[in-house]
Amino acid sequence: MRFETTMLKAYLVGGSQDTQGRPDQLLAKVELALQNGITMFQYREKGPGALTGAARVQLGHRLRALCRQYDCPFVVDDDLALASELGADGIHVGQRDQGIEAVLTAAQAAGLFVGYSCATAAQVARANQLAGVAYVGSGPVFPTISKADADPALGVAGLAALVAQSRHPVVAIGGLNATNLATVWTTGVAGTAVISLVLGAHDVAKVTRQFANYAKIKS
Repeated sequence: MRFETTMLKAYLVGGSQDTQGRPDQLLAKVELALQNGITMFQYREKGPGALTGAARVQLGHRLRALCRQYDCPFVVDDDLALASELGADGIHVGQRDQGIEAVLTAAQAAGLFVGYSCATAAQVARANQLAGVAYVGSGPVFPTISKADADPALGVAGLAALVAQSRHPVVAIGGLNATNLATVWTTGVAGTAVISLVLGAHDVAKVTRQFANYAKIKS
């Protein structure tokens, strides 16, 4: 699938660790989110309680099948081999992940687009020099509990500075919720990415519709 900036508008990230280690619950919530407007999904099976080995691969295949059913781009976090095995559309690489240049070369050969996490001006400057980066993920914008080793929160002003500097479209992530999305969109981001806003919602369909509709209006 060819990358388009509009894919970033309402971006959902998650794995079984975000549904209390219940893969079936994750699948059910992701399907509801797909039915109600998310524009990209990233499979991020990482952290305490995350699946490993064959179970991780099996869940990935089931999520990939759902994304195909709803014609939604499917991205894998930080694992080129898994992305290839699952037939992903893209891969997302962080600053702590191995060899961005090698990933970009291999991803291009495999027909995958690449997202690259950047939390500082120096990191964005580096991304600007790399050929093959499709988009930049910047955050956390606000404090978040979804990632134990998250960088310090950027704040809205910090995010705006990175957006202005970046040559690539930027998707904001980290601590986004219904009360702060409006401010985040004032920074010029191409999209917003969430985990707990959707996967932690009691009414996933309703919250996803609100999230996706807001992204559609603001972008």
